[in-house]
Amino acid sequence: MKRIYFGTDGVRGPFGGPLINEAFAARLAEAAGIWAGGSGRVLIGRDSRGSGEALVAAVAGGLAAAGLQPVSLGVLPTPAVARAVRASDAVLGVVVTASHNPAADNGIKFFTATGIKLTDEEEVIIESSLLAAAAERAVGLPIDDTAIADYIAAMSTQLPADALRGWKIVLDTAHGATVQTSGAVLRKLGAEIIAVGNAPDGKNINEGVGSEHPEKLAARVVTAHARLGIAHDGDGDRVVFCDEHGDVLDGDEVLAILATDAKQRGELVADTLVITVQSNLGVDAAVKAVGGRVLRTDVGDRYVSACMRAEGAGLGGESSGHIICDEIGPTGDGLGAALRVLRIMYLTGQPLSELRRVLTKFPQRSGAVKVESKTPLAACSALQTEIAALESEMGESGRVLVRYSGTEPKLRLLIEGPTPEVVAAGYARLLKAAEQDLTIL
Repeated sequence: MKRIYFGTDGVRGPFGGPLINEAFAARLAEAAGIWAGGSGRVLIGRDSRGSGEALVAAVAGGLAAAGLQPVSLGVLPTPAVARAVRASDAVLGVVVTASHNPAADNGIKFFTATGIKLTDEEEVIIESSLLAAAAERAVGLPIDDTAIADYIAAMSTQLPADALRGWKIVLDTAHGATVQTSGAVLRKLGAEIIAVGNAPDGKNINEGVGSEHPEKLAARVVTAHARLGIAHDGDGDRVVFCDEHGDVLDGDEVLAILATDAKQRGELVADTLVITVQSNLGVDAAVKAVGGRVLRTDVGDRYVSACMRAEGAGLGGESSGHIICDEIGPTGDGLGAALRVLRIMYLTGQPLSELRRVLTKFPQRSGAVKVESKTPLAACSALQTEIAALESEMGESGRVLVRYSGTEPKLRLLIEGPTPEVVAAGYARLLKAAEQDLTIL
């Protein structure tokens, strides 16, 4: 059974639209509360969007209608909510956020009592029990303001005290949920912080800042002569870096740095790194070169997390900057990943510009085309023929990934190969095949 409302990472859309509104939020929360057992505490966090308070109130009403006791944690990064749920007696966690989306959007993510995201099967069950209308209920919402202090304290133990003394770091918190947390932790460790995107007004989250827009971060690193730059997305589960030259590192480079360093120190749990099909083949090569193994999953950090648990691995993530370090927390944690990179810089004395050399990326080209309808890919004969031909021609020196977007009417194409010329020609062949099978808009 397919999911109707849940996407790759929760439910998300424009606030006030048919999917993200107070009435639907209450219905969804009530269904989730019934799934969670109909009793117990639920911790609710949110990012800094102006629509967040109304949605939190609606979620609380739905949970109360299902017999649960909602508790507000206020504005808090998604990974901090997940940690708080796991460390408490809560039966469920909820985060009202649209992550890296614009301020006009909002959404809802759920976490189990162990702080992990729901599986596809669990989301299907919740959708199947959605009521036609949730009981209208306004509830007194208790506030627990200890979670933010607990999170800051826990993160501050990831490096020795004053380890970052004398370090100048540019920090972009995307006008989002990490404004009160990441800077506080880095300052406790001795760093001088130059803040970007640290003035949320309810309307500016992710607006020209954050992990999706690292240009300001990069420019500020250069002009301030900083050691590095760190950027989060709106809810703090992603991280992107700039080295001291202002050059941006993506999640693949971060994962390669973390995995190879951990392997060389004997700290890579199960000798395994878990990544998604979106990551560059260079990550596989870098990790295998030091004796590790790489496993791939579908796109989505919850699939990475599930594979990590199944394989007993401790490190995984996505090229988008979702990095899961199991020792730090059960879900993607932008600050946690940043601290792991800072720890490596501290221990080795090397700048990011040197550490990133561990990864040599394969030439890659990716893109997306809007389609009239999502014909099953297995029925797209021209595409299947071209994919098979390219895979045969490139062998282990390349790969092809063709998939539909989980949230938009788009076909996504990706090809990696031994040279830019091979990649460019291969991409053109894929696009031509797609035009034969599908109506491109």
